[in-house]
Amino acid sequence: MNTIIEAAYSDLPTVLNAAQLAKTLGISRAGAYNLLNSKGFPTLQIGNRKLVPKEKLIRWIDENSKGDKNIYD
Repeated sequence: MNTIIEAAYSDLPTVLNAAQLAKTLGISRAGAYNLLNSKGFPTLQIGNRKLVPKEKLIRWIDENSKGDKNIYD
């Protein structure tokens, strides 16, 4: 993975809430909640809280990016 991308990912918390997810992806909080509630998104639910582990988010981004191969490898 590209060292610039690795540095950006290293600044993220281990587990992101909706507000952090929205800021990271550059989307609204409503959009983040839509993702957290969507099938196939790696949501971790603890009680009523919906979170996403950083490593699973990175994998989800990689798997759902267009193109046949990871451009950062």
